[in-house]
Amino acid sequence: MAKKRTSTNNGASLGFEAELFKAADKLRGNMEPSDYKHVVLGLVFLKYISDAFEAKHRALLADDPLAAEDRDEYLADNIFWVPPAARWSHLQANARHPSIGVLIDDAMRALEKENESLKGVLPKDYARPALNKVMLGELIDLFSNLGLGEEANRAKDVLGRVYEYFLGQFAGAEGKRGGEFYTPRSVVRVLVEMLEPYHGRVYDPCCGSGGMFVQSEKFVEEHGGRIGDIAIYGQESNYTTWRLCKMNLAVRGIDADIRWNNEGSFHKDEFPDLRFDYILANPPFNVSDWGGERLRDDPRWVFGIPPAGNANFAWLQHIYWHLAPSGTAGVVLANGSMSSNQSGEGDIRRAMIEADVVDCMVALPGQLFYSTQIPACLWFLARNKNPGKGLRDRRGQVLFIDARKMGVLVDRTRRELTDEEIQKIARTYHAWRGEADAGDYADEPGFCKSATLEEIRKHGHVLTPGRYVGAAAQDDDGEPFAEKMVRLSAQWRAQREEAARLDAAIERNLRELGF
Repeated sequence: MAKKRTSTNNGASLGFEAELFKAADKLRGNMEPSDYKHVVLGLVFLKYISDAFEAKHRALLADDPLAAEDRDEYLADNIFWVPPAARWSHLQANARHPSIGVLIDDAMRALEKENESLKGVLPKDYARPALNKVMLGELIDLFSNLGLGEEANRAKDVLGRVYEYFLGQFAGAEGKRGGEFYTPRSVVRVLVEMLEPYHGRVYDPCCGSGGMFVQSEKFVEEHGGRIGDIAIYGQESNYTTWRLCKMNLAVRGIDADIRWNNEGSFHKDEFPDLRFDYILANPPFNVSDWGGERLRDDPRWVFGIPPAGNANFAWLQHIYWHLAPSGTAGVVLANGSMSSNQSGEGDIRRAMIEADVVDCMVALPGQLFYSTQIPACLWFLARNKNPGKGLRDRRGQVLFIDARKMGVLVDRTRRELTDEEIQKIARTYHAWRGEADAGDYADEPGFCKSATLEEIRKHGHVLTPGRYVGAAAQDDDGEPFAEKMVRLSAQWRAQREEAARLDAAIERNLRELGF
């Protein structure tokens, strides 16, 4: 295994991305964030595509001017061919022109025409009358200094970070709707750090804007691996979100097979015969209209037919179906999935536990998500809990982690897990699996517990970590028990007397008012 390097950059860190977003947001005026998002992200994408092309173009000109006009030279380095009308320098020179909206649309069309993989992906409505052309020019000026003067890889990282940060900010501004395309970064990092997708096929059946893939690629890079060692596959049913994903991955230079159809992964699985080494997913919670009544005899329902009124166990079984023989999966679901007995869900969960496919359960803190206040958890599934490869035999055991008390508030309504907390959760899982250099595993009251199937049976096949980890050990404050009881008893009596006094005062006031 490659040597690990601890990341020091978490979602709460604010740098130039935050200042840039503030500047861009000031230009928004009365425009809805859901519309403005596409205006801004489209321009960031165009800037990246153009910068990457221009850097390669300059290098080729210096070496061989004829090669500078050979599109194969660019394709060989996974760089899009950018015709003159789509280059940022052209748009920058015309940023204050009244027809700038038309010029941007023309640039997007030219890019799609010259690059088959971008067909139908880019926004092309910058010329619409309702869009303020002065604002467009100011956005172009704002983004013009991004990445300039940087070497290619650094410039790519700068624009990638901007794109990723803007996605998160727009998700927050959109609230509930924002959750449809964006999974909070700290949640994605927990999944990635626990599963460690170093090599093989990585899949997300409801991939949103592609955050799982971006973080997986970052993980490989940070841990000394090679990006080419993983192959990425995804499916998304929302066309607008699919376009965001394609642009997000292109800005990062990530090659992936991301497919769209409006029927979704249940009804039109784009990869029916593929099996994956790692699956990371944040399906929409508790979907009630997923069309399950039309799929009663589907072969994916190995552990039982999921209820037509809730897709949670359809997602779990679809994901398990797509796992390779030694594959592992991490899935974000609503907490109800751990204990619900409605409509046969308890029977499916019991079948999964008895088949020994549940590897680990993590209870998450509240307020992590933009889209919902519903408490969430992580399910980790494994096709083979005795795979060798240096890992221990975990058959007949499930690891429970209770992380509900973790996280720090980053604004009034939202919480994030810190780097240290993410590492603690991941290290616990790695130690329990018996990974080299992960240290020895030990149960920690109030945080983690390795439970046997027999213990889980005694709890009625409920998978809520709080049932297993117990209470955290209390620190001894040094106060003798007898003295503490005298103090607390006196405090309780005094508070009871004060409560009685307040009740009497309220009663008097009400009577004086005639009630």
